[in-house]
Amino acid sequence: DKEVRAIFLRLFAQLFQGYRSCLQLIRIHAEPVIHFHKAAFLGQRGLIENDFLTKVLNGMAFAGFVSERGPPFRTCDLFDELVAFEVERIKAEEGNPPKMIKHVRELAEQLFKNENPNPHMAFQKVPRPTEGSHLRVHILPFPRINEGRVQELLQEGLARSQGAPPATRGDKKCVVPAGPPVGMFICA
Repeated sequence: DKEVRAIFLRLFAQLFQGYRSCLQLIRIHAEPVIHFHKAAFLGQRGLIENDFLTKVLNGMAFAGFVSERGPPFRTCDLFDELVAFEVERIKAEEGNPPKMIKHVRELAEQLFKNENPNPHMAFQKVPRPTEGSHLRVHILPFPRINEGRVQELLQEGLARSQGAPPATRGDKKCVVPAGPPVGMFICA
């Protein structure tokens, strides 16, 4: 599944390449508001008539994307690196499927490492069944679940989660790289 996620990561990095140059910070309110200039983005890429991309940019998911990824100072991740630094590599790989597959596998490996920082803890070894184990007759019935005990455990878990301090990420914030301007990505 990491390779499928890597393919979508590349796809969205290609779709939104140069989006940072079309972000506008409006400081009228007490808190600054980040606005995405859709017409400029579509116009500079020559995609004004592209119905799919227009619908993507008008969707709620993209509005959430802009509010999350719009601030110029926040924690950066793999997507930010792809958009900012891998522009030429992605363009060069368009006509070369083996290179594209290699890059997808590299991204999948990075996604796996991000989610599993301790590789020895990621895989739980399950012993192989012994020879002839499927022929054994003494199959034990699945034990009955004690509904009262399940409710007790749920209540204990809820009490702990309500009393626990909110989880915080330990990521350090940095200046988000802007990447190349939108004009570089004129699509045919």
